[in-house]
Amino acid sequence: MSDLVRMHQVYKKYEMGENELLVLKGIDFVLKEGEKICVVGASGSGKSTFLHILGGLDEASAGEVWFRGRVWRDLNEDEKSEIRNREIGFIFQLHHVVKEFSVLENVMLPLRIRGWSHRQSRKVAEYYLSKVGLSHRLSHYPSQLSGGELQRVSIARALVIEPKLLLADEPTGSLDSKTSGAIQDLLLSLHEQFGMGLVVVTHDVSFSQKFPKILRISDGQWV
Repeated sequence: MSDLVRMHQVYKKYEMGENELLVLKGIDFVLKEGEKICVVGASGSGKSTFLHILGGLDEASAGEVWFRGRVWRDLNEDEKSEIRNREIGFIFQLHHVVKEFSVLENVMLPLRIRGWSHRQSRKVAEYYLSKVGLSHRLSHYPSQLSGGELQRVSIARALVIEPKLLLADEPTGSLDSKTSGAIQDLLLSLHEQFGMGLVVVTHDVSFSQKFPKILRISDGQWV
C-alpha cells in the first residue's frame, strides 16, 4: 500500500503576546491507503491540532505534510479547499450541521458546493443516509434529532464526497455510553465497507482498543 498522508518533523507553535506556546514537537506520522489508526491523548495534548494539520485545516510552523504525494505547504487556499471538498471527510465532536437545513439538505451540501445537480446530489445523499440508518429522517431538521442522530448526519455528510481520508475528532465525546458505542461500531463498519483511510483522535480508551494501531500523544509528542 502507498502512503496516503505523511508528516515529517512537524512543529506547531502559537504566539501569545510575548510568549510562545509549542503544541506539536517534531511529529512524524504515516497512514497507508485504507489503514485505520487511533490517536489517544488527554485534553490539551495536541491531538486535535495534529488532526487539523493532517487535513490541511491548519498549517505547520515547521516540518512537512504530504497528502497523496502533494505538500500542503506548496498549495494555495483554492487548491487546499478543492482537496478537502473532494478527498477528505471531517467529523467533529460538535456536529456543525446547518440548523436551517433538513437532514437531507445538510448531507447534500458538499456535493452542491462541488457543483452537482440537485437530483444527483439527492441520490447520493440518500444512499449514505441509508448507510447510517437515517432513511426515515430525511425531511427532519437538526432540532428534531437526538445527539446520536446528529452525529450520524455528520458521518453521512463526511462520506458523501466518497473521501480517500476520513478524519474524526472526538466523534463520540459528547454522547452517552450506549450511543457512543453504536457510533464507534458504525464508523468502523463503514471503514471496512468503503476502505478509506481513517484517523480518529479520542481520549476514550475503550474506543481506541477497537483499532489495530494506537498512537499516544502527550505534550505534543508521541509516547
